[in-house]
Amino acid sequence: MKIDLQYLAFIAIEATLSAGKVIQKYMNADIIVEQKDGGSTYASQVVTKVDLECERIILSHLQPTCEASDIGLLSEESNDDGSRFEKDYFWCIDPMDGTLAFINKQPGFSVSIALIAKDGTPVIGVVFDPSTETLYHAIKGHGAYKNRTSWNIKNTNDYLTYATDKTLNNTANSAEIQQILNKHKTTLGLKGIKELSGAGAVMCAILALENGPACFFKLPKKEIGGGSIWDYAATACIYQEFGLQATTFSGETLDLNKRDSTFMNDEGVCYANLA
Repeated sequence: MKIDLQYLAFIAIEATLSAGKVIQKYMNADIIVEQKDGGSTYASQVVTKVDLECERIILSHLQPTCEASDIGLLSEESNDDGSRFEKDYFWCIDPMDGTLAFINKQPGFSVSIALIAKDGTPVIGVVFDPSTETLYHAIKGHGAYKNRTSWNIKNTNDYLTYATDKTLNNTANSAEIQQILNKHKTTLGLKGIKELSGAGAVMCAILALENGPACFFKLPKKEIGGGSIWDYAATACIYQEFGLQATTFSGETLDLNKRDSTFMNDEGVCYANLA
């Protein structure tokens, strides 16, 4: 079935902004935190009523398109029903990425929605940052946008920005990561390295675009985690439209429709805005 990407992007933007309003309503409230099955880290196991309310709002916008255009669904707070393997396209939803940042009342949380083809290619990516009220989106072949205006990034810093959820001091393999950062710094002739820590994976990728030259990556690991498909789907589309790297750690194409698991720990990820 042929789909209208412009129309579906409009619906995804409306859904993202609606969920963003829910988050903004609770930003200064004390929220009860619950735990769910997740990866090996606390960040992947926490959930709040806000995550669930955001998901309900998003699905109210997207489900009619699933029926009208025969689109599958994958959402962080719902069971994977396998429709992503059956349909030509599926919605990939993170109702609130960076829940830990939200709980700690610090910036770094966001709403993220993507439309992914069955072969794992992202064709729409929408991200809303409720803290700054900034909307980012991209449509395959139509460029990237910030607050609905064509977005041109400018890398003007004389240092390398490392966007990360955890501080380098609190990260496994920190010595290996430091070595990678130093190599980029030297290659690019930069004066130093600056760390931006505490955001979820979605906003880490956005911060790397906003603070170039910059990178965000996760090394491959055996433990379950490393983010899930929904953590990378929307921003992979945005990076794709900039012609920038959003790949596995080794530089292979990200598989955004993995069959064995939604987790990305086996191959890691690498987002680079170093040009």
